[in-house]
Amino acid sequence: MAYCKKCGQMHNAGFISTRLMGTDGVSLETEKWVEVFEKQGFTCFYFAGELDRPEDRSYLVPEAHFQHPEIAEINETVYGVFGRGRYVTDRIQSIKETLKDHLYEFISRFDIELLVIENALTIPLNIPLGLAMTELLSEINMPTIAHHHDFYWERQRFLTNAVRDYLKMAFPPSLPCIEHVVINTSACNQLSYRTGIASTIIPNVMDFSKPPPPVDDYASDVRHALGIADDECLVLQPTRVVKRKGIEHAIELVRRLDMPAKLVISHASGDEGHQYEYRIRDYSKLMGVDTVFVSDIIGDHRGTTEDGRKIYTLDDIYPHADLVTYPSTYEGFGNAFLEAVYFKKPIVVNTYSIYAEDIKPMGFSVIEIDGFVTDQAVNEARRVLGDADLCTRMVEQNYAIAANCFSYAVLYQELSTLIRKTTGCIA
Repeated sequence: MAYCKKCGQMHNAGFISTRLMGTDGVSLETEKWVEVFEKQGFTCFYFAGELDRPEDRSYLVPEAHFQHPEIAEINETVYGVFGRGRYVTDRIQSIKETLKDHLYEFISRFDIELLVIENALTIPLNIPLGLAMTELLSEINMPTIAHHHDFYWERQRFLTNAVRDYLKMAFPPSLPCIEHVVINTSACNQLSYRTGIASTIIPNVMDFSKPPPPVDDYASDVRHALGIADDECLVLQPTRVVKRKGIEHAIELVRRLDMPAKLVISHASGDEGHQYEYRIRDYSKLMGVDTVFVSDIIGDHRGTTEDGRKIYTLDDIYPHADLVTYPSTYEGFGNAFLEAVYFKKPIVVNTYSIYAEDIKPMGFSVIEIDGFVTDQAVNEARRVLGDADLCTRMVEQNYAIAANCFSYAVLYQELSTLIRKTTGCIA
């Protein structure tokens, strides 16, 4: 156990989110933050609607999940419309009270002294949870760090709504006990402009001090399992199948490479519907691109499917990729970008706004497109795939830059300062 060097005591931090499970960006970044908190002398506990954390440190409340039937029904009702009706208001308030009772119990049971709220006061996928936390913090004034990944005004689906009063109140709230953290410059500027709230920028990071391990026996057959022939390029699209990922551009690029290749898409559609996936499947057929959807054999942990096939992690897949495509039109930061750099893979990236403002200026060597695939991008991709020395120079340069700008050392320094500011504790 680690103890605070200032007071010699153990301290308890409570991490709160709608979901802390799997490989979504919020869950992954939370794990990294937990490492820093534990080094600072904190024991970490977890509150969410879905959890894969240690049971003795977890407080599971199904209504905290954005996919809980009642929460999903509220979201279906209040977005895309201008009025919500008294019944919906009553349901929101009733669930809010239930969640607030659970939050009080969570704090009491684990003797929480500092709260870290992961995106649950940012994106309004669970309005009652946001309201419950806002009221609780107003009542107990507990030191809190609110970690914001993506705000509602950044997502088209939330712009027309019947809950503007709640969004202004709780997403995020302006309270003296909260220190706000955002992951990019644009979010910092917009938060200040829209709400008057000041924030600290802490980018997403990876542990570049520990290079990825070599491929082990378990993952040695990945290409065969994905149906990739020895003479084919494995082009990896390491994202969910949602509209803002711009996967049409990856399909067009593979088509125009004019070489044996398969496009492998790692994740399923997720919580934003399946229409875009149908579109991508049809577009792949139209373009004559062999697109492989493999979410059924990629999971958070290794294992076996019901029909006996091996389940791989995304970390098992990356080492086998020849090229990574990341043609997103919008990202809160760019975890998949950092992952590709970490695994030393060449990247095709669309110049989405956060990349252009916060990542590109660092000097990364990538193949860029700006809203559409060009001959230049296709030629650069061909050249990188055909020139091993050029590829090595690119990926090594990228790794060195990321190790300096987006490493755990950066997170540790920034978060340590914030913890000291909020609690006075020094590890």
